[in-house]
Amino acid sequence: MKIKYRIWLCLLFTVGWASVAHAKLNVVATTSDLGAIAREIGKDKVEVTSLAKPTEDPHFVDAKPSFIVKLNKADMLIEGGLHLEIGWLPNLVVGARNKKILAGENGYLVASAGVPIIEVPTTADRAMGDVHPMGNPHFMIDPLNGKIVAIHICERLCQIDAANCNYYKDNLKDFTKRLDRKFSEWQKALEPFRGTKIVTYHKTFPYFANRFNLNVVGSLEPKPGIPPSPTHINSLIPMMKNGGVKLIFIEPFRERKTPEFAASQTGAKIVVFPIMVGGQKETDDYLSLFDYTINQIVSALETKS
Repeated sequence: MKIKYRIWLCLLFTVGWASVAHAKLNVVATTSDLGAIAREIGKDKVEVTSLAKPTEDPHFVDAKPSFIVKLNKADMLIEGGLHLEIGWLPNLVVGARNKKILAGENGYLVASAGVPIIEVPTTADRAMGDVHPMGNPHFMIDPLNGKIVAIHICERLCQIDAANCNYYKDNLKDFTKRLDRKFSEWQKALEPFRGTKIVTYHKTFPYFANRFNLNVVGSLEPKPGIPPSPTHINSLIPMMKNGGVKLIFIEPFRERKTPEFAASQTGAKIVVFPIMVGGQKETDDYLSLFDYTINQIVSALETKS
């Protein structure tokens, strides 16, 4: 009887240990683009949840009570930083009561760390509109910044789960190799349109424009976060006509009436730019986000020609 009991205990311990050993790390990302890169690096060792819908404004996310439950169970939290999530994330983290994902812990990662940040204001004044005092937070639509974020995620996963560090490093190597190959294709596709003048709805696109040599000359918003006004649009239209603006970039969650009016008055083409993975059905991972968008841009510009 004692022998059978010991065998049963050994089996129970073995099964319990195996289930712990094969348990996936729970990774929560604030946005789907960050979540997509976490999946690339973690693959089958991680379970990734993204909080913001890919079709909603990441500044203004509907903070659901279910998010607190997800954060409570998280082994790692990845946020963009630069005050992108300042309006909705902090209270959720407090409510989650999870020490692992607090600032200073290995389970808390600010993705913008180490990324070259642009548009850092010298002064922060509410009269300037919704200006981010730490700089423009939309860095993920420069694919080379995505590579920096991937490196940081890999390093942090290695700290949390050292036993699988080589696995994460191999996945990082594969991801960066594929990204580099795609980046060369994207550069080649957009090179004929170097210097093309564009107008954007919000200041979401400077990182992308800088990387691919497009020229942002204005915004439909008179100031960041301030809705377009008739006075501003009426002053913008002559500039667009005289300057030969060819494209208007808007995010999927923007109203369409104003950009459509501006396009009708200037001949510019509207490109709906999904700024997060899943913003369009064709963008189910980080690389396809740029494949889809750059194809849309090239198609619009070739039609203009």
